[in-house]
Amino acid sequence: MTSPIDESRIASGPLLLSHAMPAAQTVSLGIFLDVGSRDETAAQAGMAHALEHMLFKGTKKLDVDALAELLDRLGGTANAFTARERTCFHMRVLREDWQEALSTLCDMVIDPALPEDEWQREREVIYSEMAMAEDVPEDWVFDQHVEALYPDQALGRPVLGSRESLAGFDAGNLAAFLGAHYRPPHMLIAAAGGITHDELTNFLGQRDWPQGTAQLARNGAQMASGVQLLERDDEQGYFVISMPGIAVASEERPVAWLVNQILGGGMSSRLFREVREKRGLAYGVSSHLSGLSDTGAWSISGSTDCGRLGECMRVVRQVMQDFSASLNQDELQRAVRQLEVSLRMGMDSVESNMMHLGTRLDEPAIRTQDAWVDAIRRVTLDEARDWSARLLSTPALWTCSGPEESLGSLPADLPRDLQG
Repeated sequence: MTSPIDESRIASGPLLLSHAMPAAQTVSLGIFLDVGSRDETAAQAGMAHALEHMLFKGTKKLDVDALAELLDRLGGTANAFTARERTCFHMRVLREDWQEALSTLCDMVIDPALPEDEWQREREVIYSEMAMAEDVPEDWVFDQHVEALYPDQALGRPVLGSRESLAGFDAGNLAAFLGAHYRPPHMLIAAAGGITHDELTNFLGQRDWPQGTAQLARNGAQMASGVQLLERDDEQGYFVISMPGIAVASEERPVAWLVNQILGGGMSSRLFREVREKRGLAYGVSSHLSGLSDTGAWSISGSTDCGRLGECMRVVRQVMQDFSASLNQDELQRAVRQLEVSLRMGMDSVESNMMHLGTRLDEPAIRTQDAWVDAIRRVTLDEARDWSARLLSTPALWTCSGPEESLGSLPADLPRDLQG
C-alpha cells in the first residue's frame, strides 16, 4: 500500500511532512519545535511556555489586535502547547485559506514582535495560570510528583516555570531563546488534509529561514523512587505512582501500549475493575505512559476518599503484583482491538494526522498508523507478560496527598509495604 505521507527538507530550512486527504474540506497545520522545558536553564525556567503565550502577541507585520482579528477571520482553530521536549503551534482552517494561515503561523514563530509591554502584562496572565494549577489538586500533586521523580533536574521543573524565574527575564531574553531554538534545524512543519506535498514545498520554499544555534544535550535523566507524602486540605486523597517506562522512540512501544491499556486504559482495565467497580474506592483510576528522548515513565493516578487512601493503595499494589502472571489472551486481544480502533479512527481526522506527522522529530523515519496496527497485532501474550513483569518489578515513586489526619491514618508500615 502506498503511504499517504510525504517528506522533504528545504535546503537550510525546516523538515516538511504532509498527509494528503483529497476529500477533506480543511487543512491542519503545525509548526513543531524540538525544544521544551527540559532545555531551559534554571534561570530560564518557564521561557518556552512564556513564548507559547507571546507568539500570539503580534508579528513584525501585524500588531496584537490585527493578529487576533486575522485568526478570528480565518474562523478555524489556532492553539499551541509546550511540553518537556516539544513546542507546537497549530491551526486548522478551510482548505482555501491554508496559505494565509501557514504564512501567519510562520511569521508568528520566525518574526514575532515580542513587545516588552505585552510581556509585562502576559507575565501576570501566566501567574494566574500558575495559581489555577495550584488550585486543582490533581495538577498540584502531579507537579510535586514529577519534581520528586526527577530531583534537581530540568525535567522535574514545572513547564510553567516559577514566579521567581519569570520575574527574572524580559522580552530580550525571550528573543534570544527564540533565536537559538525556534529555527531550523530544530523545526518541523506538518500539514494534513486538502493539500499536496508539492503545494506545501513550493509555498515554503519562497521563505528565508534563519538558523538556530542551540545544541541540545538530553541524556543522563535519573528517576527517584520511594514514598512522598504531601499534606493538603482537600476532600479527596490523590495519588500518583511512577516507575521507569520507555523512551519516546522505543521499539517496545507496541507491547507497552497494549500492557498499559490492559492495566489502566479503559473501563475493562484491571485497575478500573478492581478499584472502582468491585470496591467503589475511586471515581476514576488510570495508567499512562510518558516517553522522552532518553527516558520514560509508566504511571498510575487517581483519587479516593481520604479515609480510604491506605486501602486504595493496597488494592493498587495488589493489582500490580498479580498483573503479569495473570495476563490472558482475551485481555490482550481486547486491548489490540481498542488500540486499532483508536488508531484507525484517528486516520479520518486531519488534526490527528497532522499531530502524528509531528512525531517524526522523535525518530529517523515516521511510521503510518497502519504500520502501528500491524505491529500491535504481532505482540504475543508471552511478550506482554515478560515486559510487564520486568517493569513492574522496578522501584517506583509513590506520591499520596491528603489532609493531615488522612495521612496520619495510613498504616505505619505503609512505605515498606508499598515498596516491599
